[in-house]
Amino acid sequence: MTSTLVMVSPVGALRLRADADGITGISFVDEELEEDLPPSQHIPVLIEARRQLTDYFDGRRKVFQLPLAATGTQFQRAVWAELLNIPFGATTTYGEIAHRLGMSPGASRAVGMANGANPIGIVVPCHRVIGAKGKLIGFSGGLDRKRYLLGLESSSPPQGALFR
Repeated sequence: MTSTLVMVSPVGALRLRADADGITGISFVDEELEEDLPPSQHIPVLIEARRQLTDYFDGRRKVFQLPLAATGTQFQRAVWAELLNIPFGATTTYGEIAHRLGMSPGASRAVGMANGANPIGIVVPCHRVIGAKGKLIGFSGGLDRKRYLLGLESSSPPQGALFR
């Protein structure tokens, strides 16, 4: 059984999903919010995920410690595992991830597709992957959110609210 929790964050509402094995999804909510479950119906891992995400946005957390249970192909899971190795405040490229996985630089497009299919945003830091020339590209939450998250993790945090 899957449980869902919706939380407010500086990058907009986030929908957190989990099952008995762990977090299965964290996604941005752009449509009108549906009513959240009563707190008594949230499974403990969702409450912990919300706490850790709140700490992250408040600048008190750099590493998440949550059980992850994303489903995907073997290749997607390998890319997502590599994303977890990108340190807080650092960025990498699709080509660098392909290289780390023992693939040719031409495999960067496949890495980009797997990165884009990451169901656990922020915690599995796909926002830390940028284009080969340092350009911000390809983020399911939009480039404004990607810019905000990278700014949050940099030595010069973002100023003010993302959306006004």
